[in-house]
Amino acid sequence: MSAATSISDDGAPLPPPPDIPEKADLAAWLGVAAGAIGSLMATLDISIVNASLPTIQGEIGASASEGTWLATSYLVAEIIIIPLTGWLARVFGLRRFLIAAAFFFTLFSIVCGLSTSLAMMIVGRVGQGITGGAMIPTALTIIATRLPKSQQPVGTAIFGLTVIMGPVLGPLVGGWLTENFSWHYAFFINVPIGAILLALLLLGLPKGRMQLDELVNADWLGVLGMILGLGGLTVVLEEGHREQWFESGYIWRLSVIALLGFLMIAAGQIYAKRPVVKLALLRKREFAAVFFLGTILGGSMYGTAYVIPQFLAGIANYNAMQAGLIVFLTGVPAMLMMPLFPILLARVDLRVIVGTGMILLALSCYIDIDLTAESRGGDFVISQLLRGLGTVFCMMFLNQAAISSVSIDDAGDGAGLFNAGRNLGGSVGLALLATLQDGRMEYHRWTIHSALSANSATLQDWLGQQSMTMGGGPDGAEFAMRMLDGMVLRDAMVMAFSDDFTALTVAILIVAPLVLFLRPLPENYQAKVSH
Repeated sequence: MSAATSISDDGAPLPPPPDIPEKADLAAWLGVAAGAIGSLMATLDISIVNASLPTIQGEIGASASEGTWLATSYLVAEIIIIPLTGWLARVFGLRRFLIAAAFFFTLFSIVCGLSTSLAMMIVGRVGQGITGGAMIPTALTIIATRLPKSQQPVGTAIFGLTVIMGPVLGPLVGGWLTENFSWHYAFFINVPIGAILLALLLLGLPKGRMQLDELVNADWLGVLGMILGLGGLTVVLEEGHREQWFESGYIWRLSVIALLGFLMIAAGQIYAKRPVVKLALLRKREFAAVFFLGTILGGSMYGTAYVIPQFLAGIANYNAMQAGLIVFLTGVPAMLMMPLFPILLARVDLRVIVGTGMILLALSCYIDIDLTAESRGGDFVISQLLRGLGTVFCMMFLNQAAISSVSIDDAGDGAGLFNAGRNLGGSVGLALLATLQDGRMEYHRWTIHSALSANSATLQDWLGQQSMTMGGGPDGAEFAMRMLDGMVLRDAMVMAFSDDFTALTVAILIVAPLVLFLRPLPENYQAKVSH
């Protein structure tokens, strides 16, 4: 049986083709380790600059608004390349493609570490995004093509751990390196890791032939559409909030470019002999459910990793390291649960596990709705642990569902679509949460002010007491009013953060029923895993 016929007529995955042994050898596991390390490097570097951003901005002479492009440029490049990795791996061969990606990722990391200007840093970050983005979905491709189905859950657990740990470790590692050494080491740390990765790729992946004829007959309309559509949309989502959305001509132009890109992708799907990304996979009920659940999961993962540090910095006056430690709590369940993943996969219905994960995620956000101005990091411990457990149940098992719901031939396209959906969900979630937060903060601020009566004796007495601490007079009165507005603003911020968590709770619950569309793994598959 060929790989192309590894899906039965009723859509259920069949056992692996004969060319994949029933038990993976050392080389195959070295390949899986390489995929996991590459994925960890790429996801870690999304957020590793966040903690050291003020320091980097000062040294390269960038303003606060310009500094945001250090993260945005990486994210835009990554989101563009992720869906294209399946095609690029076919053209150049998976081994050759990943070796080039690992080498240039390391090289661009050095460029970032040596940067003395904003332009040089952005070049390095774009290069990191392109090459790092190539290493995320290909980790799933290695698992699907190098491991028999009986051992895929172990590989998927390792990959899932890297995807979960990368975003939570990034701010912590970046903050620690900046505080104890220098921000340059947030990039230079990739050099020894990159060397190890290259060695593992050389040892763990078989040589494959290139298919350069695919460059001639490629879906270039789709490739260009991906660049314009996903690139334009990501910049709109990242910059829209700062630019006041469609009040800005810049956002309007980018939106038109993004729309044009998506129209080109659609045309490629219709007219290309082999579209650059196989969107037809979304017609399959089980893969579509995986894709949309992964998108919401991305919004939840990146959204809470954004909201919680913002709250701790703005309300509790935590520094980046302290906030990073609270965010890191979500990774604890991932590390503890990894050994149990294959057992759960074999004995519990996929839909039950993912459904439980969605409920835990919704519960973790619901718990955080009741925040107050006195809340501190300790108040997030329970919700963070629940969030981490929910993320494990969703992410690891959706990773497995993504590769088991498509044929081996489609593993690259499926992995690219799933990971692109997760990252795009993160961008959409961040943009919506930031916009909601600002809008609700202003609403709550003026609602509280309007409820304060200028004729209130209690208020007048309090203002008088605060004024006298500054000696009274006009200066004292101004100080008292500023202090009152600061207290109102703090309470408005807390209420706005609560609104963010309310929105996350509702969004997760709305999409949770999609778990019913997931296809359980075949009985013979589970029997192999349980052995």
